[in-house]
Amino acid sequence: MKTTALTGTHKALGAKMVEFAGYEMPVSYEGVNAEHTTVREAVGVFDVSHMGEFLIEGPNALNLLQKVTSNDASKLTVGKAQYSCLPNETGGIVDDLIVYRVKEETYLLVVNASNIKKDWEHISKYNGAIGADMRNISDDYSLLAIQGPKAVEAMQSLSSIDLSSIKFYNFVVGDFAGIDHVIISATGYTGSGGFEIYCKNNEVKQVWDKVIEAGADFGIKPIGLAARDTLRLEMGYCLYGNDIDDTTSPFEAGLGWITKFTKDFVNAETLAKQKEAGVDRKLIGFEMNEKAIPRHGYDIIDAEGNPIGTVTSGTMSPSLEKGIGLGYVSTAHIKEGGQIYVAIRKKSVAATIVKPPFYKG
Repeated sequence: MKTTALTGTHKALGAKMVEFAGYEMPVSYEGVNAEHTTVREAVGVFDVSHMGEFLIEGPNALNLLQKVTSNDASKLTVGKAQYSCLPNETGGIVDDLIVYRVKEETYLLVVNASNIKKDWEHISKYNGAIGADMRNISDDYSLLAIQGPKAVEAMQSLSSIDLSSIKFYNFVVGDFAGIDHVIISATGYTGSGGFEIYCKNNEVKQVWDKVIEAGADFGIKPIGLAARDTLRLEMGYCLYGNDIDDTTSPFEAGLGWITKFTKDFVNAETLAKQKEAGVDRKLIGFEMNEKAIPRHGYDIIDAEGNPIGTVTSGTMSPSLEKGIGLGYVSTAHIKEGGQIYVAIRKKSVAATIVKPPFYKG
């Protein structure tokens, strides 16, 4: 099992550690609900250094990205980031990722930890005929997510850059916490604002300590992966392995907005036909009508008890104090505001279909 540069720090703070994507990671410190609330109301810091990072460089870098990603990377200018996915050859998704244009011919791809090897092999397969320069720097870099409505105010003393000027899905390369040339990116996955900081492994302890120190007067706390999951689910954000995978298409998952047919990409022809014809199932959001928690893998059924879908993500929302979930449901049964049922312990529990985000801020 791999560790991050901060594993010892988390253990010293009393974090509950678990194996996640091959890494020993902090799942919680003082409890999911308290940590979730800290991010929604103040500021928290996550160690998400298990995420993977690839550099794609050279005159053929854009050509490679246009081939392997669904979104149109040609729209990126230096300092902008883009949410995208890697379509596979069978209509599914290899991974979802964020693409950063760092320089004119340099792109940073941030991928899910569990998919680093798979993603690298998939991209490399198509690069054979394109010839971009590829580097897997996942083992050399750390990533901290500083999230919450007080993040800008709490962290401004650590940088000469005006943090409030960094718009969502934009980033800058500059000084932070006494380290030069870190990436400060407004691409968080919680829906409560803040930044993600990319730095080298030998720099991250200094950054972590200074972040905790600077945030002390603002109520900053370390946050584990369990709260990261409840925060992203309240926003209706997909989690690879739960809500999207090798068998789910972008159009089933509601990711048509990052699937651009202005270029030729992997399996574009099949996906274009799917867009035209429509899909048989779609990912929906739903709220439970009574106190109950939907869980991954639970059946979604109709009023007569017939299976019509499956829950992919579910939790008791700390912000809303009700059960919420995402799941795939056959298209014929989808109507916003309509009623479905979740099979929970041999009981049919009613739920209402809603359009995410569940948490409106």
